[in-house]
Amino acid sequence: AIGMLGAPLPADAQQTARVGRIGVLYSTTPASASQSVEVFSQRLREHGYLEGQNIIVERRYGEAKPERMAELAAELVRLNVDVIVTSTYEAIAAVKQQTRTIPIVMVFSSDPIGTGFVASLARPGSNITGLTSNSPELSAKRMELLKEVIPGLSRVAIMWNPDVRGNLLEYKETAEAARSLRLQPLRTPVRSAH
Repeated sequence: AIGMLGAPLPADAQQTARVGRIGVLYSTTPASASQSVEVFSQRLREHGYLEGQNIIVERRYGEAKPERMAELAAELVRLNVDVIVTSTYEAIAAVKQQTRTIPIVMVFSSDPIGTGFVASLARPGSNITGLTSNSPELSAKRMELLKEVIPGLSRVAIMWNPDVRGNLLEYKETAEAARSLRLQPLRTPVRSAH
C-alpha cells in the first residue's frame, strides 16, 4: 500500500500536492488492532508520510462481527480512498464485493486462489494483491520441527476454522505434511475462540 502511494505524480498533480487516502479495514476492535495500527503508522512515517499532513488514513473496525464488514467496506468505498488494506476472509470478501476499481491489499490470506480473490499468485487479474501464507513448504517444516522437539510423537491435532474458506487448503497441506512424517493428523475444527 505504501509503495502505491509513492509513485510519481503527474506534473499538474505535483503542483496541487494531492493528499493520498488509505482505507484500512480491521475485523477486530481498536484495542486488539492497536499494535497493527502503530506498526502501520510507523512504516508510513519511515516512508515520509505523516498522518493528517500528507496522508489520510481512514480506519474502520469490525469489532469481531463479520456481519459488519459489508457496511464498513461500503463506507470506505464511498470515501473514495486510493487503496484499501485489510486481512481476514470476511473483510477481503466484503471489500471485493464493494469495488472493482480501488486497489485492495490483502495483508494476509491463507488461500487467495481457492477463495476466488485472485486468479493466480503470479497474475492476480483483478484489483486485489497482497500476501499469502499459502505454502506447503512451511506446513512440512512446522511438522518436522514438531516431530524433532517431540521424537515419540505419533498423533498431531490440527486446529482450523472450517467456516473460513481459505483454511481448508492450509488444513489439507498440514495434514499431508503430517502423514508424510508418519504422524496421524487429528482433524480438530474450531469455530470460535470461546
